[in-house]
Amino acid sequence: MGIYEELKERGLIAQVTDEERIRDLVNSGKATFYIGFDCTADSLTAGHFMALTLMKRLQMAGNKPIALIGGGTTMIGDPSGRSDMRKMLTREDIDHNAECFKRQMSRFIEFGEGKAMMVNNADWLLNLNYVDLLREVGACFSVNNMLRAECYKQRMEKGLSFLEFNYMIMQSYDFYYLFKNYDCNLQFGGDDQWSNMLGGTELIRRKLGKDASAMTITLLTDSNGMKMGKTAGNAVWLDANKTSPYDFFQYWRNVGDADVIKCIKMLTFLPLSEIHEMEKWEGSQLNKAKEILAYELTKLVHGDEEAEKALEAARAVFGGSGSSENMPTVELEADEIGVLDALVAAKLAPSKGEARRLVQQGGVSVNDEKISDVNHKITVGSGAVLKKGKKQFVKLIVK
Repeated sequence: MGIYEELKERGLIAQVTDEERIRDLVNSGKATFYIGFDCTADSLTAGHFMALTLMKRLQMAGNKPIALIGGGTTMIGDPSGRSDMRKMLTREDIDHNAECFKRQMSRFIEFGEGKAMMVNNADWLLNLNYVDLLREVGACFSVNNMLRAECYKQRMEKGLSFLEFNYMIMQSYDFYYLFKNYDCNLQFGGDDQWSNMLGGTELIRRKLGKDASAMTITLLTDSNGMKMGKTAGNAVWLDANKTSPYDFFQYWRNVGDADVIKCIKMLTFLPLSEIHEMEKWEGSQLNKAKEILAYELTKLVHGDEEAEKALEAARAVFGGSGSSENMPTVELEADEIGVLDALVAAKLAPSKGEARRLVQQGGVSVNDEKISDVNHKITVGSGAVLKKGKKQFVKLIVK
């Protein structure tokens, strides 16, 4: 099985422009491909996981990745999948975020001479003369076609700024520039990027001729197959200082039964033969599959040691044989604390009012005993496990 066939079997491919050429290019290890990452935060999230693991798979098969940092496009903001305009960032913010991305990507992709490379589109986009760009590129785009693009439809209902309207042209120019200067012949992106990606392919064809477009092949990963990276309104970050390895583990440990095997296929590097056996699992066996998923992805991001610690802590909480030593902890000043204060201190509730509601609704337990009295006092002793619902918990200890 070639790498292209493996990508298809893992459910990663949604649409392609020329499947035969893509298959030959990727399977022969002759693809120089790019994936873009706009620097809207100082950490990548679980939502970037599919792109990162995809780059790793293709590099392992002999292909050359280009990680494109969107220092220029971030200053505009991608309207795809958005109902409102993105926050405007300063150049300093974007540069800082780009440096953070580089460090995290290095855990997945091998950079160096003849290997993966990283480029920043600020290096060419920010130096463009607007009138020259309009003359060189603007004539290649039909406004009628752009307005029909899926990435603009949702924004058209509430209002699309002219700033964001330029995003497709900027992203298309990226592929054009990379094709000319870095021999980049393939681009990957989420399915919400399809129109933008086709714009890049068409720009190369129109500017460089049909012969040049023969190697400009776009392939699309199915980013909407799962809505990853958000939980309780907060992002799940790859930076351990923003999302601890334990919380990262728990996020994946708590995926739905219907998604766990799909996640294992798309995101882990376990052999397909092993995953096919897991597809037969049902009932309580799916919890084992979730544990495998969480362990494998935590290991990829945070290393073996942190993955082992998170696994041990999770098993302790869920009644297994693991140790609670590595469970997230909250240090208290005294050995006794009211349950409402404890929930707020542990950040399991944003306020005492919300904490009260959780207790009254039966959603709080201490050491696996449900608490129904809002005035209940918790004796910490050698450590008390405070749990909100079935999935969120911390260990209370005295300083």
